[in-house]
Amino acid sequence: MRNWKRISIFALLGLLLSWVMSCSTSPAPSKSKEIEFWTMQLKPEFTTYFNNLITNFEAQNPSVKVRWVDVPWTAMESKILAAVSARTAPDVVNLNPNFASLLASRHAWLDLDGKVPQEVKQQYLPNVWKASTLNGKSFGIPWYLTTNVTIYNTDLLKKAGISKPPGTYEEVAQAAQLIKDKTGKYALFLTMVPKDASDVLESFVEMGVPLVDAQGQAAFNTPAGKAVFQYWVDLYKKGLLPKEVLTQGQQHGIELYEAGETAMVSAGAEFIDTIAKNAPEIAKISAIAPQITGSTGKKNVAVMNLVIPRDTHMPDIALKFALFVTNTPNQLAFAKAANVLPSTVEGIQQYQRDISKDPKASTVEQGRKISASQLSQAEVLIPAMKNINLLEKAIYENLQDAILGKKTVEQAVADAATEWNKK
Repeated sequence: MRNWKRISIFALLGLLLSWVMSCSTSPAPSKSKEIEFWTMQLKPEFTTYFNNLITNFEAQNPSVKVRWVDVPWTAMESKILAAVSARTAPDVVNLNPNFASLLASRHAWLDLDGKVPQEVKQQYLPNVWKASTLNGKSFGIPWYLTTNVTIYNTDLLKKAGISKPPGTYEEVAQAAQLIKDKTGKYALFLTMVPKDASDVLESFVEMGVPLVDAQGQAAFNTPAGKAVFQYWVDLYKKGLLPKEVLTQGQQHGIELYEAGETAMVSAGAEFIDTIAKNAPEIAKISAIAPQITGSTGKKNVAVMNLVIPRDTHMPDIALKFALFVTNTPNQLAFAKAANVLPSTVEGIQQYQRDISKDPKASTVEQGRKISASQLSQAEVLIPAMKNINLLEKAIYENLQDAILGKKTVEQAVADAATEWNKK
């Protein structure tokens, strides 16, 4: 769930321009008591859950009806953009902070700071609530979460003489050399292809390098930023990363792990079930460790949130429903059904207690326990900001140039910073 697809900024600007020009100061009043709720590819697996959820809400609010619309993952971006532009957006919609922030910068969503009491905000994990803020204003309510763990091949590590999986990037570099020398395999695969996974981009933050400063200008053209560039260049040039990191997405990395060609893969704990289906022999020798991080100890969390369009005719009812969906009991029920994590403080505490009570917890369940324990250090490492896809493109393309010897590390870092600052 980590590699959620980003939207084209050009399509965004084109659609929003027509929307902004057509907006009036206030929407026409509506007598309807029906609100529309959009989710992202949750049918048919969770149909029963949502039908029960909606039935319970309607029972508590007899004058309100909720119409649930589930949108395919690949269609959500275009559909919500078109709906916002035409002022026909749903009343509550399931997005993620990075995508939602692109529209938040155009004031598409309801400002929640004046509507959600502080005592309600405090029910959610602070770092997770912060993920749905832009310029200090809250535009979304946290829903469900995932934090990646490290799934590793115990046989490959044993053959390389490694007693425990690496937990930091410094340890990864050392392990990668041992694994290559002793087994001929790779330690891991992290793509450097723009618009795919953000692991390498997040590694800057984990290694203590901020991507932008308070004014939004590049903050990585520093000795520390150059050191991160150099880290990835050295790994590649020493033959410790598969060459396909420059051309293939993260799915290729998953395939390499299932084929026994890499010793580790970063994924959700539930991915062990997928490995069991695709590569049962690899699954048998797989175990789970915490997410790899840098000197900061920071770990990434992926967030799904609920946002309320500014033009909703029933903001109070929409907000009441969004808070109902994301309250602790309903989050815990969904977390159990979907193998994800809740985003409330009480919810994550109860989630951890429930796992701890099971003496026969499976590898997947142990992985979920690790995922939950990471939340105290976890945050959305790539902050909500305008044109984040262009920042990733500038860094990844210049990093590739440094890896291929087309530029020095110093020039690649400087060029990436210049390209971003021009945007």
